[in-house]
Amino acid sequence: MQIKELLHNVDVIEVTGNLENREINSITLNSRDVKNNSLFAAIKGFKTDGHKFISDAVNKGASAVILEETTTEIDELLKQNNCVKIKTANSRKAFAQAACRFFDNPSQKLNLIGITGTKGKTTTAFCTKYLLEANNQKSGLIGTIKNLTGDKELPSKLTTPEADEVNYLLNEMVKTGCSSAVSEVSSHSLYLDRVYGIDFDTAVFTNITSDHLDFHETFENYFEAKKILFDSMKESGYVIFNIDDANGEKITADTKAKKLSYGFNSEADFRIENLNYDINGTRFDLIFKGKSYSVSTKLIGKFTAYNVTVALASAFVSGVELRKAVSDSENIPQIPGRFQVINHNNKNVIIDYSHTADSLKQALESIIHLNKNKQPIYTVFGCGGDRDKTKRPIMGSIAADLSDKVIVTSDNPRTENPFDIIEDIKKGISKNNYKVIESREDAIKDAVLNSEENAIILIAGKGHEEYQEINGIRNHFSDKETAERYLEL
Repeated sequence: MQIKELLHNVDVIEVTGNLENREINSITLNSRDVKNNSLFAAIKGFKTDGHKFISDAVNKGASAVILEETTTEIDELLKQNNCVKIKTANSRKAFAQAACRFFDNPSQKLNLIGITGTKGKTTTAFCTKYLLEANNQKSGLIGTIKNLTGDKELPSKLTTPEADEVNYLLNEMVKTGCSSAVSEVSSHSLYLDRVYGIDFDTAVFTNITSDHLDFHETFENYFEAKKILFDSMKESGYVIFNIDDANGEKITADTKAKKLSYGFNSEADFRIENLNYDINGTRFDLIFKGKSYSVSTKLIGKFTAYNVTVALASAFVSGVELRKAVSDSENIPQIPGRFQVINHNNKNVIIDYSHTADSLKQALESIIHLNKNKQPIYTVFGCGGDRDKTKRPIMGSIAADLSDKVIVTSDNPRTENPFDIIEDIKKGISKNNYKVIESREDAIKDAVLNSEENAIILIAGKGHEEYQEINGIRNHFSDKETAERYLEL
């Protein structure tokens, strides 16, 4: 693509250098990925400043550099190497705009549904994709567990990747004949402009509770980051929000899009009634425009009613007949690591990604609800290192209060001492119904082998993840695989 064409609709302060017949064959934020005729964007990060790597990018063959700040030395370097200087007030936004243009604005060619919230993004995304595809809308997926471009699966490193990868994935979906796409949208991606310029047709708000305060510092900042998605919506789009969440109406207050609500509240457009769930699945009535629909799904829990309902609403605004979508919801498969039940003899192991205080509470309350025979409840959990420390004692308190027995273990300690994390968790525990087993495998082994025959065992925190990160190194580890191995003994 010619630089002139690439810079169309990119907000720049000045462009210096020869633009004639200059090709851009790739774009990147990472100087290590620069090749001949690449565009490199110098981003001011939290650990380092991309401006420090401009010389590396130029030496590797960059044709153009997006930057915010310049020096005489940088100007001379760019001039000597016939490299175009693109000065902008915000390199992140300019890069996002360039990424949209480089990949030919793929979001404009798809019915694109963006889902944000503290909990439920992944399950809602999977459910929505399933319902769309059951109704002949071939769909892609961008999310925490994996990325799907048509029938091709690509690994996911971030819930929402950088702007170049987001647009690459959307473009691959277009190429493979997708008409729709569903994307989880993280608060990080919104704050860091990874989805800036992306054309969402529908935006979903699931809920919001305290999370990621290691990054956002305050709940208010976290809230404002999430709100960016709804504030940026076009008039012809839809916003679907959880009316039962106290922040639902506030976070969508300034949107230009058409609004639809869902929840148990009597004012909800998509109203949930007569909820019932057990180990076999969830059933409820959905009321929409005075008509009642009986919903049944294999997924389990009160949160399932929310996730499936918003998926139904998203499918509906995407042109799917509601009664057909309700019928299709019976066949939605279990979502990896999201209240995923493993049955073996009389024991039930539940693998769940609940890694916040509120999600752990909801998971345990769901187990208590379906535990009609008063079976003993075991909880195995830890907290991630280098992340929000304030939730650790709260999660300890919740686990001890709502479980019969608790095993406190490691999650992803990252660069922290795992025993320091465990000590933070213990500060919130006032009962004497817990023990510490730092090794996550040994903790799961103990819970499976030493629990009663009819026990229900919740293994919380890592869900679908197939690694454990210790001192910056990721080693293969799966809660599901580990539990299944010891269940067979």
